[in-house]
Amino acid sequence: MFGYRVPAPDEAMLISGGRRGLGGAPFRVVTGHGKFVVPFFRKTRFLSLAMCESEVTETCVTKQGIALHVRAVIAFKVGNDHESIINAGQRFLSDQDQMSVLTGRIFAGHLRAIIGSMTVEEIVTERQKLAAEVLDTSKMEMAKIGLIVDSLQIQSIDDGDTGYIDAMSAPHKAAIQRQAQIAQAQATQAAVEAEQEAARRQAEYARQTAVVKAEYSAEVDRAQAQAAQAGPLAQAHAQQEVLDAQTELAQRQALLRQKQLVSEVVKPAEAEAERVRILAAAEAQRMKIQAEAAASYDRVALDRMLIDQLPQIVKEAAGGLAGANVNVLNGADGLGEIAAGLVSQGLTILDSVRQNLGGQESEGDRSEQQPRDNGLLQLSARREKKSDDGPVDVD
Repeated sequence: MFGYRVPAPDEAMLISGGRRGLGGAPFRVVTGHGKFVVPFFRKTRFLSLAMCESEVTETCVTKQGIALHVRAVIAFKVGNDHESIINAGQRFLSDQDQMSVLTGRIFAGHLRAIIGSMTVEEIVTERQKLAAEVLDTSKMEMAKIGLIVDSLQIQSIDDGDTGYIDAMSAPHKAAIQRQAQIAQAQATQAAVEAEQEAARRQAEYARQTAVVKAEYSAEVDRAQAQAAQAGPLAQAHAQQEVLDAQTELAQRQALLRQKQLVSEVVKPAEAEAERVRILAAAEAQRMKIQAEAAASYDRVALDRMLIDQLPQIVKEAAGGLAGANVNVLNGADGLGEIAAGLVSQGLTILDSVRQNLGGQESEGDRSEQQPRDNGLLQLSARREKKSDDGPVDVD
């Protein structure tokens, strides 16, 4: 827009004409924003707020009277406040390059004054102190012209041909040289020791390598010898393993065949034998039971026969008494006693026959028949004897 002016970020716009600025300044200061300026009635100028640099090269005499050539660099700028801008604008607006010239002259004067109060040793060893004192003494003067100093650097100090600084540094140089020589000697000695150590390690490495090679060669030879012997041994071991395997297989086959024979032959034979034994035992038991039954039947039959013969025996005994002269004294009781005696005699004969048969059972039918006949004969003989003797008195 026509008449509207805006300063750059590192500039201050100074507007003159019209009313005065702050503090009675002959112009108004505008920074950071634009301003409408009436053409022809107002005049606008711009003051740089950027950083500037000034170099100072000055010959200064120290407290000891030794001339020193000092080179320093000053970094400065116009202050950001309105007062500094007004002061700098009134002094440098028409020729802003004069700021560097004036700043160099101001610092050169303060640098000479401060160096004149110090010794060479202080100046050389305490450069930061020198720069701080120069800044402090020039701060107020720089503020009056609207400038501020950001930094001051002492770049070089030279005594020319006097050689004072060299002489001052000679002891240090000598000490440094001694230290350097000592360090060099130590480094050389360390290098020699390192070389010796390296040579020793190399020799040890060569020795160990030779030992390892010898051991390796011996191991290879031993392995080759074992390999040479391993052929027949391995074959023998293999054959032995084959034989062992065949033997084990044969044993397993024999055991299997034995189990098959046991299951196919022995077990059936044992089962058949057990069946035959059981059948034989059963048959023997049957025959025993039949024999016992037959024997029992024979005894029963014999007893029945004897019992059947008992009346005949009693009859024969009574018949023997028929022709006998028997006197019965007690009447009916005496006759009963005679009859009872006859029956008792028949029973006695029957028991005797049974006992004889029981003791001679094993002799067969002939041995059984003979006692029976003998008994009957004895009974007949007794009856005949009684017939011949005549009457018998029975009490």
